[in-house]
Amino acid sequence: MNARPLLNRRLDGLGTTIFAEMSALAAATGAINLGQGFPDADGPEEIREAAVRALREGKGNQYPPGPGVPELRTAISEHQQRFYGLSFDPDTEVLVTTGATEAIAAAMLALLEPGDEVIAFEPFYDSYAACVAMAGAKRVPLTLRAPSFRPDLDELRARITPRTRLLLINTPHNPTGTVLTAEEQSAIAALAVEHDLLVVTDEVYEHLVYEGAHRPMAALPGMRERTVTISSAGKTFSFTGWKVGWVTASAPLVSAVRTAKQYLTYVSGGPFQYAVAEALRLPDSYFDGFRADLRRKRDLLGGGLRAAGFEVYQPQGTYFITTDIAPFGEQDAYAFCRTLPERCGVVAIPSSVFYDAPDIGRGQVRFAFCKADEILEEAASRLRVLTS
Repeated sequence: MNARPLLNRRLDGLGTTIFAEMSALAAATGAINLGQGFPDADGPEEIREAAVRALREGKGNQYPPGPGVPELRTAISEHQQRFYGLSFDPDTEVLVTTGATEAIAAAMLALLEPGDEVIAFEPFYDSYAACVAMAGAKRVPLTLRAPSFRPDLDELRARITPRTRLLLINTPHNPTGTVLTAEEQSAIAALAVEHDLLVVTDEVYEHLVYEGAHRPMAALPGMRERTVTISSAGKTFSFTGWKVGWVTASAPLVSAVRTAKQYLTYVSGGPFQYAVAEALRLPDSYFDGFRADLRRKRDLLGGGLRAAGFEVYQPQGTYFITTDIAPFGEQDAYAFCRTLPERCGVVAIPSSVFYDAPDIGRGQVRFAFCKADEILEEAASRLRVLTS
């Protein structure tokens, strides 16, 4: 059998083309694009200049070391100690990747065997489904349901079987903005220890928590040796195009992930790695100010969406807001989003593409608020025609 059609069937219907489709609609109609999650302004000027300096000094213009440049691995280790009190050896317990997406792919390919089961929060970040499928494993959803989007821990326990190998945890959670509580994390950790499960945690929005606090799963009792923690520079420093991510874990787990990663991109982003090393050492005032600015933008767009008639589910983290279109008498978010650029001049993403069972999120729409204030205000103004 030809492998390509088989792979296409395994990845079919995962919603990975929706961003391109909606961005094309935005370009064709001149609509404001609140669909795909990238800022409309670059991050700190001194970090951009650090990348330019690295280029001019010849740092990273040739192949960087496979695990990442030592300066960045050391900065990642210092970051984990500084913010969370976690100690990782930069030489054996830190791996630099081409963004968090490659880290997720490498972790799934390294840690899963065909037939293994992976429990992950639904709605999913779309690459999860693809990466689990490429590893030949089975995706088992634990659905977060509106309006609270909290995990049902009894349901989680019930979904663990002898085939369960790994828990894929995303907190803060994209697209719902849920941030796990300390009690929820402790319960999840206890189940992982009880059933001897590996845990891969996607923590790319770690510095964008507006209520509560971010707590790495690796910091919990019994979790240090079984957890692969993933993060990246794109969301925290607003340089999403640089694609610099990382893994921190015990040496055996990092070695396993690196074994898979070396056959994906091998290495990438050499000069950017030096710049991200400097970014991770920015003062607390940067991280506090960045979080406060995004919290304000969340409230700005959230208020505008409510005024336009949407039911808004307030996110605790990330830079996405999930809404419901039921107040407009509509139920099909995909159809709603396809016509929204023509009707209002705004682009959003139907949340149904993040679910295995699309009917669960059929009426939900996701908006990104990592944009300039005037863009958010104009989008909210345009959306008010829905109730006029």
